[in-house]
Amino acid sequence: MSLSGVFSSLLPPNPGLLPKWQLFVAATALGNTIQTFLTLSATRKVYNNNPGLVTPLSSRSFGVWTLTSAIVRFYCAYHITEKTIYDITMWTYVLALGHFTSELLIYRTAKLPGPVIGPFIVATLSLTWMFLQYDHYVSI
Repeated sequence: MSLSGVFSSLLPPNPGLLPKWQLFVAATALGNTIQTFLTLSATRKVYNNNPGLVTPLSSRSFGVWTLTSAIVRFYCAYHITEKTIYDITMWTYVLALGHFTSELLIYRTAKLPGPVIGPFIVATLSLTWMFLQYDHYVSI
């Protein structure tokens, strides 16, 4: 089997780009999780309006939260037709939007422009995409 054949066999089996997007977002989140355990610098960049509040404990806690979201999204990539998994995955994006919105507008630990825009874009795009494709993937 060729390298491209091996790679293709690892991709989610369901049609469309949304399962592959979930896999990509999960893999990215896994990378973000690792960095939260190794350094404070990237997390402090996200919370750029008050980086001093980012401690080793808060960074690791953020990493565990990110890892939990990655696991749910990874599972969704391969089981996207299961209603419960689809719904829980949508909630991970709602929680991300809620968290980053509150950090931006209420707690003011993040500011624009800045790295916080990435999670906003990913969460908004993913949540909207999942909402629009709900009936396509989920058998109610």
